[in-house]
Amino acid sequence: MELTGSQIVAEVLLDHGVDTVFGYPGGTALNIYDELYKYRDKIHHVLASHEQHAAHAADGYARATGRTGVVFSTSGPGATNLVTGIATAYMDSIPVVAITANVPDNLIGRDAFQEVCITGVTMPITKHNFFVNRIEDLEHSLREAFRIANSGRKGPVLVDITKDVTAAKIKFENKPPYPVTPLPIVSDDSIQEFVRYINKAERPVCYIGGGAMASEAWDEVEALLRKADIPAVHTLMATGIMRYDDDHNLGMVGMHGSVASNKAIAQADLIIALGARFSDRVAQDTKKWGKKAKIIQIDIDISEIDKNVMVDMSCVGDVKDFIQKVLPEIEDKKHDEWLAQCREWKKEEKIVKAKPDNLHPSEILHAVCDAVPDDTIFVTDVGQHQMWSAQYLEHKLPRHFLTSGGLGTMGFGYGAAVGAQMAFPDKQVVHITGDGSFHMNMNEACTAVTNNLPIITVIMDNRVLGMVYQWQNLLYEGRFSNTILERKTDYVKVIEGFGGKGYKATNLEEFREAMAKAVKDKCPVWIDCLIDREERVLPFIPPMKTVDDVIID
Repeated sequence: MELTGSQIVAEVLLDHGVDTVFGYPGGTALNIYDELYKYRDKIHHVLASHEQHAAHAADGYARATGRTGVVFSTSGPGATNLVTGIATAYMDSIPVVAITANVPDNLIGRDAFQEVCITGVTMPITKHNFFVNRIEDLEHSLREAFRIANSGRKGPVLVDITKDVTAAKIKFENKPPYPVTPLPIVSDDSIQEFVRYINKAERPVCYIGGGAMASEAWDEVEALLRKADIPAVHTLMATGIMRYDDDHNLGMVGMHGSVASNKAIAQADLIIALGARFSDRVAQDTKKWGKKAKIIQIDIDISEIDKNVMVDMSCVGDVKDFIQKVLPEIEDKKHDEWLAQCREWKKEEKIVKAKPDNLHPSEILHAVCDAVPDDTIFVTDVGQHQMWSAQYLEHKLPRHFLTSGGLGTMGFGYGAAVGAQMAFPDKQVVHITGDGSFHMNMNEACTAVTNNLPIITVIMDNRVLGMVYQWQNLLYEGRFSNTILERKTDYVKVIEGFGGKGYKATNLEEFREAMAKAVKDKCPVWIDCLIDREERVLPFIPPMKTVDDVIID
């Protein structure tokens, strides 16, 4: 059959099982949007308030489901507004396909209205991108985009299509998706060497990163920890891969990680890195990090091997496949003394409580968990609230804690929450943010209201840019340059203006009452939580330092 380029876009999406997309229309994208109107019974388009948030929504959809998120935009500013969202997905290895429309081919390079070379702009922040100015190249480029986004280390791909291509016609046949690139095969010889390392270790630690989450290896990780009796630490991106109350879970590692996790890394004789890249927020002083241990690294991306920390043995491959091959070969072991030591370190963690009549972040987050089901999806922005959420939320399930790790994108949260709620309309979604981050994305409330999405937003309102303020206090002798916010925003009135509901809480009792109402309201709700601006994210290991330099009070 003969189809237009716009019809081919829609048909390829359907071939890849895409039923939800996010975006914002514009002049060069009119042909595509006209076709989306005709396909509206098969492909649901969610209109965002800003293209950046549409990209974050596609990202949140992908993180929550494990499927590919799809975002559309027009040319020029529409396309450039996607950049932060694409970079966020790139840094965290999230499969997203961005489809942008550009000016007609005869106007390319002529500084036409809303013309921009978006492939040039996004080249460093995509796995690959395509400029399609011939109808003959369109179908293959789109299918390749999905294949590349999901092959090996996942990530975003952009397809830029000139407007004339969206109107041109060519023969088309529905096909299955292109198969993803086969994963590297782990040799039996190398498996035996890894097994020898694990079997002879007396103080082993599993260091679990986002690659284990992307591999969906949570069952295999649990089986490994149980059989070999190994304690585990995790990065921010792997939060939720183990239950918060698992005896083997020592918590998040790194700059704001638990004392137990960082001490375990410092004293281990073997560190098993599973899909983790030794980022600067984890291995700050790379010469001293894990210096008593042999380190083995398993990662899908060969460029991550020995990039930040030199390891003793490595495997380029999929974490799930690796553990499945190692598991039958390792010995059933008990590391009672080592586990006992790790649990003693856990007991050293300071229990933080609020001052009388004040709200403390830990109390807020525990109260949130008390009020919502176990399968609630939590989404954060970036800053102090993000670290508190990683530390204090009672994480029970994988893919239920969505946050911007590598890029650290303030403004990520509400768009991602919209994406997660669209993916799982029957689950509760809770968006946790700070007043600094929230001013970057609160306009997305109109999308939540329009689509009747019952997202609960908990605002840690301390009237400062909390994380930067904390660093200025601890590292810059209290010179608070442009971090104290003088805004007068009334969050309750703002969300009511958008069409949702709002509450304010100044103490724990008020917050519990607000949460109880919020879960029953079945509409977008904001809860403004007034907290002390002097609250700190602790523990804190200053940049380029080690656990020996940790600040805990």
